[in-house]
Amino acid sequence: MGQRAVFKVDLTKIEGDGEFPCPLCKAVISPDDESGNTYDIVNVKTKEGSSIPEKLTIICKKCRSIIHVEGFESLKELGMTDEEDNS
Repeated sequence: MGQRAVFKVDLTKIEGDGEFPCPLCKAVISPDDESGNTYDIVNVKTKEGSSIPEKLTIICKKCRSIIHVEGFESLKELGMTDEEDNS
């Protein structure tokens, strides 16, 4: 079995709402995609007392790359997390 490609994506360096292409195959990884067809979340690390992830590890379902995602604090600053009031 071959070794998987491993990448790091920093959301603070991406424009927009947190959507980014897989660094290997360019499949669109979107935080709004709840279908489960594009990626699997395999690990979530949060700071104590917070529900916002500090780091997230996902696997792209198209190319099987491992992607470590960080920079979620920028989404909180933009008001784009589950902690916002949607009512």
